[in-house]
Amino acid sequence: MIRKIVFSSLVCFSFSLLGQENLLKVDILTYYTPNTEYVFPTSKIVNSQTTETIRKNFLSVSLSSRFENAYNSSLKSSLNTAAHNFFGLGNISDIRFSMDYGLTNYLTLGIGRSKFKEMFDGTVKWRMLTQTSANRPVSITFYGNLGYSTMSTEKLYAGIVPIKKNEFHRLQYCSQLLIARKINEKISLQMMPTYVYRNFIKLDVNTKNFAEDKNGLFSMGFAARLKLSKKATFVFDYFYNVSSFQNKNPLGYYNAFGAGMELTLRGRIFNFNFTNSDAILESNFMPYTRSTWLSGQFKLGFNISKWFIL
Repeated sequence: MIRKIVFSSLVCFSFSLLGQENLLKVDILTYYTPNTEYVFPTSKIVNSQTTETIRKNFLSVSLSSRFENAYNSSLKSSLNTAAHNFFGLGNISDIRFSMDYGLTNYLTLGIGRSKFKEMFDGTVKWRMLTQTSANRPVSITFYGNLGYSTMSTEKLYAGIVPIKKNEFHRLQYCSQLLIARKINEKISLQMMPTYVYRNFIKLDVNTKNFAEDKNGLFSMGFAARLKLSKKATFVFDYFYNVSSFQNKNPLGYYNAFGAGMELTLRGRIFNFNFTNSDAILESNFMPYTRSTWLSGQFKLGFNISKWFIL
């Protein structure tokens, strides 16, 4: 029943997006900061954010989803298992509903709710520099989020004895500097130095190098956009985690990699992608990606948004 409700909601949301063209009669770029180069003309690539901020007094309502692995070559009868689960579409690993508001043309505030770790979050996006001329060769934006898990105490402290309850254990943070440049009309590039901090982690050790997991995690992200035609664009992003604990860990930790297509239809951009990350929120997918492309463990996902003028 829950799956049917979620599927129906997605269909209705998608049709409402198509109908929005008749309501506002404006191009999608109108929703983002005016008079810019639009390095990435959307707020997200696949897993990562972009340097774009929402225009003042505009509200963006977004829905992002990650289904389960389409395939897993490490399992016995992996093809039958994949077919039984309709190649990942039978279940959802994460779904995030969010709202972002343009407080100014260069400052966006948002809130969201994710299925993964039952997380509520607040976000801020501040565009500090805009690529406009030779004197400003790049766009630079700060992005941060604060997440609060509403998981049950039993799930949060599973395997921990004795349990030491602390509400601050439910908090986690992410700080990101987005540095992007539009090379030409077809190619845009972005770098994303990122720091994630989790107030609570379970004590785990990499049995190969005896490195322990740590609360803080530094990751360097890279992203690119390649315009193939007027209506189709290829995008990808990749995050390399600087972590001795995750490096070749037998428990299975991997760097998040996503690739997808942006399709422009009736003035709207629809993003369909594949990624090995289970979660959507930055402070979740960077430390907790447990799937690998090498075993066919990738998931279908999408990012769609609807805008309102307030």
